[in-house]
Amino acid sequence: MSVDKQTVAKIASLARIEMSDAECERMVPELNNILDWVDQLGEVDTSGVEPMTAVMPMAQRLRDDVVDPDPLTGGGVRDKVLANAPAAEHGFFGVPKVIE
Repeated sequence: MSVDKQTVAKIASLARIEMSDAECERMVPELNNILDWVDQLGEVDTSGVEPMTAVMPMAQRLRDDVVDPDPLTGGGVRDKVLANAPAAEHGFFGVPKVIE
């Protein structure tokens, strides 16, 4: 796969990055070098390697999802908090709809 100046300009546009023609020209060889490196990684034989998400085995330490009734350290004060809200709906903060 190869990247040209038009492709760099399209990627910059999609990422909302403003780039001059000179900057696009400078990025072409850099992106091509990155793609060449990724192609080299595809040549590595990984048939005997088991997929993993981390180098070290890890286990998540989970805790019960409960509300602490102590008002100094946890919850239990929802009504007091929502009393200061400009709009509260169904026990939550009401916010205006934002659509672009």
